[in-house]
Amino acid sequence: MFNLIVRHFEWDAEHGEISADRLFEHTDGPLAAQFKNGDVPDYAKLSGLPCLFMTEGIGDEECRVGQVSNVRRAGRDITFDFTLVRDVPPLTNTVIYDGRRKLGMDDWEFSRNHWAVKNVDLFRFLVGAIQPRRSAPAVFTIPENEKVDVRQLSVMMPFAANFNEVYAAIKQAADEMGFICQRVDDIWENHSIIQDVVALIDRSRIVICDCSTRNANVFYEAGIAHTLGREVILLTQYADDIPFDLRHLRYISYLNNGEGRQALVARIKDRIQTIMG
Repeated sequence: MFNLIVRHFEWDAEHGEISADRLFEHTDGPLAAQFKNGDVPDYAKLSGLPCLFMTEGIGDEECRVGQVSNVRRAGRDITFDFTLVRDVPPLTNTVIYDGRRKLGMDDWEFSRNHWAVKNVDLFRFLVGAIQPRRSAPAVFTIPENEKVDVRQLSVMMPFAANFNEVYAAIKQAADEMGFICQRVDDIWENHSIIQDVVALIDRSRIVICDCSTRNANVFYEAGIAHTLGREVILLTQYADDIPFDLRHLRYISYLNNGEGRQALVARIKDRIQTIMG
């Protein structure tokens, strides 16, 4: 069995409330009777059930699995605390709607605030509804919970002398926009270089990748940044150096001379401003 609590706004706090007259809506009478002492709801018994927290709708609204606690009557409302099971990833209402018959739900429940009890094994349903997690990378590790520094900018570029002034221009732009700018050679946190690269990308709000000279390392690092969902700014001195799979993305083209690098500073600052809104 499980609790189903539906309301019209998202579950983004640890406390909730629902009208007392909505308790046991869309619940079979004999089942509801199991959670009452006479006509009084047995809140302690209800708290022992897992709970599916839903927002109204049948689209990509997010719903979560957790448990209620400290349930109590407060005037015309029932108030409660709740915790979410972090190991169960968020579901969408589309998934729940597709499986509504298995969950003992009817169509009306997706558009009405209410608290129901369902005589269904919620976790058995979830096993079939949730896709298994991807395997962890074998070459490097990524923390389960990301910690992005909103003022961290990292640069992926060839390590060659003729790129030093380009890096200085990028760093100037970052400094003027209030960002910390680093390349992997600025840090030494792990035993392997690739782990330092990934760690730097993972905590960055923005990743700048210079594709000039078609450097394989930069392409690899751009792929990691895209996979981690970072904002990536592509640079190049030559349009043909942008790989085919990235040519649908906008990039900044620049000349590696004094005038060109100053123009690059301005364009990077404009792009950072756009990203940060």
